[in-house]
Amino acid sequence: TYTKNPEYWDAENVQIETLQFMLSDDDTAVFSAYNAGDLDFIDTVPTNEVGNLIDQNPEFHVVDQIGTYYVGFNVNSEALFGGRTPEEAAAIREAISLLIDRQYIVDTVTQAGQQPANTFVPVGMSDSNGAEFRQNTDAYTYPDEASVGYFDPSEDALEANTEKAIELLESVGYVFDENGMLSEETPLSFTYLVNTDSGNEACAAAIQQDLSYIGIDMQIQTQDWNVFLNERKAGNYDVCRQGWIADFDDPINMLEMWISNSGNNDSQFGRPAGSTEPGQAPSYAPQNWAEYDQLIADIKAESDLAKRAEMLHQAEDMLMETFAIVPLYYYNDPYLQKSNVTGVYTNTLGYKFFMFATKTAA
Repeated sequence: TYTKNPEYWDAENVQIETLQFMLSDDDTAVFSAYNAGDLDFIDTVPTNEVGNLIDQNPEFHVVDQIGTYYVGFNVNSEALFGGRTPEEAAAIREAISLLIDRQYIVDTVTQAGQQPANTFVPVGMSDSNGAEFRQNTDAYTYPDEASVGYFDPSEDALEANTEKAIELLESVGYVFDENGMLSEETPLSFTYLVNTDSGNEACAAAIQQDLSYIGIDMQIQTQDWNVFLNERKAGNYDVCRQGWIADFDDPINMLEMWISNSGNNDSQFGRPAGSTEPGQAPSYAPQNWAEYDQLIADIKAESDLAKRAEMLHQAEDMLMETFAIVPLYYYNDPYLQKSNVTGVYTNTLGYKFFMFATKTAA
């Protein structure tokens, strides 16, 4: 429960004396409470309800948001990458990324107009030098077919992506039978960690189906949010669901999280296996991650904004070339708001502002 602060500088324009919030990770319960009239505004909506809400409910809204939903690999996973070279491990990760049908996910799972992703820094984020980061400029051309790490996330490219995925897996020793399925002699299996949420679980099921197309066995393990966070940060996983909504509108916020000593470095770049501190990574993990650490430090010290933008692109390229970060789609922000409520507003960072909200009789 929040109560109006009489010392707020604009208190005379704050009309509502009390706000009550329901906190829950059960999006179905939240949606039910909204439909029962117990809630006036919710910013979590069950995935299986979105399709109907878009077409039939004027209280449903979708606004822009700067963020990326992605799959994260633990680069120190011995079960997946032990005995491999860093290049072979990256090839396995790239193959798995190419098999995911992102268009299907946004069309049938998320359903709120999200855009399939093939870069970590999201659409809509500025480059701090007067342009959008993802747009081509005189100084930088966005990755194309000739670039390491590039892939076409569209449904039209899925067949070609699948063929390339099989080639990559064959190049590191996986064997396929006459039906294009992984043979019993070279199985590929892993567990995908996900936190409890209908959208996350539906997305995981879609990925599971995509990978099974060539015989990859992906098991889904669902955990409560706090347990999930702790396991992810400790590196107690092979592959997991991840997402990041920007704290501020600058690519450094997306890229600094992967330095060796970052508390958000859940992929364990630049760390020994089993450690959360920087050090010598296993032989199969990306090597010399200190170069990435130094690049991020240099970006923070760079005052020439044009040069800084180039360096930010360089950092994202280094990150994407590991294939440990697998972008699926760029976030937007669906919410439901009762028609008798006005004055609530949001921004592209996902913040909700209620200080000037008003509510009239229904």
